[in-house]
Amino acid sequence: MRLELLLFLVSWLMVESAGAINGTETLPGCQQKCGNVEVPYPFGIGAKCSIATWANINCNTTFNPPKPFIGGLEVVQFSLDQVRIRNHVAVSCYNQFGNQTDQIFAWINLIGTPYTFSFTKNVVTVLGCDTTVLTRGSQDFNYTSGCISICDKREYVIDGTCSGLGCCETSIPKGMQEFYALVSSLFSHAKVWSFDPCGYAFLGEKDMYSFKASDFGYSNSSRLRDIPVVLNFAVGNQTCKHAKQNPATFACKDNSYCYDSVDGNGYLCSCRKGYEGNPYLKKSCQGLGFGFLFLLVGGSWLYFSIKKRKLIQLKEKFFQKNGGLLLKQQISSHEGGVELTKIFTAEELKLATNNYDQGRILGQGGYGTVYKGVLPDLRIVAIKKSKVVDKSQLSQFINEVVILTQINHRNVVKLLGCCLESELPLLVYEFVSNGTLSQLLQKKSGTMSSLSWEDRLRIGAEIAGAVSYLHSAASIPIIHRDVKSANILLDDNYIAKVADFGASRLNPLDESQISTLVQGTMGYLDPEYFHTGQLTEKSDVYSFGVVLAELLTGEKPLCFVRPIEQRNLATYFLLSMKEDSLFELLEAGIINEGKEEQVLAVAELAKRCLNLKGEERPSMKEVAAELEGLRGFVRHTWVQKINGESRIMGPENVDLYAIPSDAYDINGASGQYSLEKEMIRSMNVSR
Repeated sequence: MRLELLLFLVSWLMVESAGAINGTETLPGCQQKCGNVEVPYPFGIGAKCSIATWANINCNTTFNPPKPFIGGLEVVQFSLDQVRIRNHVAVSCYNQFGNQTDQIFAWINLIGTPYTFSFTKNVVTVLGCDTTVLTRGSQDFNYTSGCISICDKREYVIDGTCSGLGCCETSIPKGMQEFYALVSSLFSHAKVWSFDPCGYAFLGEKDMYSFKASDFGYSNSSRLRDIPVVLNFAVGNQTCKHAKQNPATFACKDNSYCYDSVDGNGYLCSCRKGYEGNPYLKKSCQGLGFGFLFLLVGGSWLYFSIKKRKLIQLKEKFFQKNGGLLLKQQISSHEGGVELTKIFTAEELKLATNNYDQGRILGQGGYGTVYKGVLPDLRIVAIKKSKVVDKSQLSQFINEVVILTQINHRNVVKLLGCCLESELPLLVYEFVSNGTLSQLLQKKSGTMSSLSWEDRLRIGAEIAGAVSYLHSAASIPIIHRDVKSANILLDDNYIAKVADFGASRLNPLDESQISTLVQGTMGYLDPEYFHTGQLTEKSDVYSFGVVLAELLTGEKPLCFVRPIEQRNLATYFLLSMKEDSLFELLEAGIINEGKEEQVLAVAELAKRCLNLKGEERPSMKEVAAELEGLRGFVRHTWVQKINGESRIMGPENVDLYAIPSDAYDINGASGQYSLEKEMIRSMNVSR
């Protein structure tokens, strides 16, 4: 207790000293606050007090206290690298007869400014027990995502958990400058109106909102509006390298340095190490005196001593809460398990990711964020930070980790181990270097894809073989539950590897169906599973059918640029086959390769996989066998003349991987929910 009191006194002296060093945060003669909000330079109240027009702040005195605005956006906090604004909430309400009584969409437009929505600090949150939301954004790319939140009874909802039961979340892409959200309903809230007449959606700062069932109702949007939206900004529209070449306009002043913005739309400034102040103001970044340094060193030593002790206790608490002891027991009970399953420490993974540097982010999805990491033995790995783990199913999670680490299939991404010393477990996978199948299919050369028919057939067969292995050859059958082209990674030789088991469920050998919360991705999810909540292996078959349709057509699974009746690829593909117009939908060049018979066979297989009735779909084992049979037929059609003789070339003679190895950019729609006919109709409505 005495030590903590001493630490408090030292910290207070440090804060007071820092305040004396920092001095003013505005230009001379400029207003420092608008109401209760500090307005530091480069922002300013009035044109002569800011660095540029985009940083002009309107202090609206009609409010008491006054409120600062950038354009029409109310600002709740300024910092030297970010701005927090009040959010806009999308609302849709119904009466007991299923009639819509209120509809408000959310729209925030930053286009034409140096502001962007922070993709690392914001998340789209959806509330309701019969709520679907489509979100869109644009600026140099089209982005469409979605989320579905359902529940039958209020008592099923768990406060503090936002994983699809009454509340769901989805991420946004990097560099987005426009956000639009529209709330709709599957059944007009008729089944849940007594306790949930409205659905809500908003973009807001992560971890600032904690879901409560009491948020259901007519008058809760005001509380939701208090969740801020985090905006990144940049000074100028040049990189640091180019900005430094013009000292007259360079924004970074004495004892400061510049760094490029995370969104690549300009640069920012920061005081050099050992200096404190405002880097955008002359002589503001000041060095620290001897007395202050003494306080700083002494205070830091005390602070970190206490923090280290508490951190050790916290890690031990998380390790036990996340099932560390149970995992150790499971490892010891499996022969060879110690070699197969590695338990990483939090420090090892923090070091491997350079303290989870934003530059190490490989991707973000509904289940978490994936970072690139380098282990001490120089192995490159992918480290996944999960968003949420159901504490009631902790033993099942630990069991899944043990089983997944024992999976050894060339077309399945290998799970190397996990870390249980953080609040949510971290999973460590092998690193796969060449992006995703989704990226590759969208990479065009003119109107032609760089992916040949032989490669498409090979990749399809590899995916089918991997999913078939999960269903039938693993020690306990595994239903992937989120098979999609974005979850198919490609290695240096463009070999396909099935990834992302965030939604996967083990399927006990004596059960053909599992009752579970509906999860999946817009455009891929099995309609039968969506309506019944009964998950089967045939749900993966449907999703794989959509992937086959992508391989055949090169089209996105969901695209709002296409005409209304063609927006959902599965529907579009089946309609084309029914109307005998498949060749018009197939990607240009596939038929020209002279493999019409194989292409039609794969199309028929995709059609069977997309059957609305699960029992009428083939098993993944049957699908894999059929595709491998077609591959064998293709391989034996390659003939070469050698010394006047015709010789059949085996697979070792054929270059199946003649694909450029440059990086590809994502430009597609991805989301955390899906739907069948009723949902397709709502998705096909023009926005």
